[in-house]
Amino acid sequence: MKTLRIATRKSPLALWQSEHVADRLRSAHPCLTVELVPMSTRGDEVLDRSLAAIGGKGLFLKELELAMLRGEADCAVHSLKDVPMELEPGFALPSILARADYADAFVSNAFANLAALPQGARVGTSSLRRQAQLRALRPDLQLVDLRGNVNTRLAKLDAGEYDAIVLACAGLQRLGFDARIRDRLQAPHWLPAPAQGAVAIECRDDDATTRELCAHLDDPATRTCAEAERAMNRALHGSCHVPVAAFAQLDGEHLRLSGLVGSAADGRFVRAQGEGRGDAPDALGLEVAQQLLDLGAGELIAGSL
Repeated sequence: MKTLRIATRKSPLALWQSEHVADRLRSAHPCLTVELVPMSTRGDEVLDRSLAAIGGKGLFLKELELAMLRGEADCAVHSLKDVPMELEPGFALPSILARADYADAFVSNAFANLAALPQGARVGTSSLRRQAQLRALRPDLQLVDLRGNVNTRLAKLDAGEYDAIVLACAGLQRLGFDARIRDRLQAPHWLPAPAQGAVAIECRDDDATTRELCAHLDDPATRTCAEAERAMNRALHGSCHVPVAAFAQLDGEHLRLSGLVGSAADGRFVRAQGEGRGDAPDALGLEVAQQLLDLGAGELIAGSL
């Protein structure tokens, strides 16, 4: 292969991530030409409804996968937190790059952190996971839907539509908006989306050449943690319809996983954690998922659907 074509969404963050992957691939394979194939997805186009209402995060992948099937692209780059727990048949993730900042960011022009917000403040987020944790910590807040790319969301905050918004630290940092982060919402008190902060490359399962080229960028430690988090989410049938959070940490061969299932409606939640071997991330994910179910996660999940 002389040219590798990367399908990507057109948002500034998606283009940054895809160009980052392209640069890494060019460095790993100096004779390879890497091109971006920007595309628009339904998830990017429909902004007046929540992702849960229009079909979930998989809408960010569908058009890119079709481009690969049609032979218009060889691979696609995604935020791994947006990738469904079960890939469509015929696709694989040959590379999960080293994880960036996993935490959520509290962003506000007037307030330093969540505790500083006045009673009844308007906070923007469309993530049910973030809404559940916000309601648990500050049930007085008005939680208002917030869709669009990072630049659009920041512009809405600057226009005074919200007192604060919650975004992913990694996205802000990748686009040069580090200074907008007023406070990091981080473990153990606040948990991210499964695999948040990680970027993945997807390709056709039968495309051995592309799989081999992309595999050079795989980070084994990040893959281990992401597999534990995604296994937990998969066992809970998690999606953007269900407020599920997870965070794994690998220390040598020792793997720790914390999980949470909450209610975006009233802030009720259950938490669990477990420890296991780094070579068995799926088993740890299943163990923590079962703990959550034993604590009543099933009722919270049913109430979210």
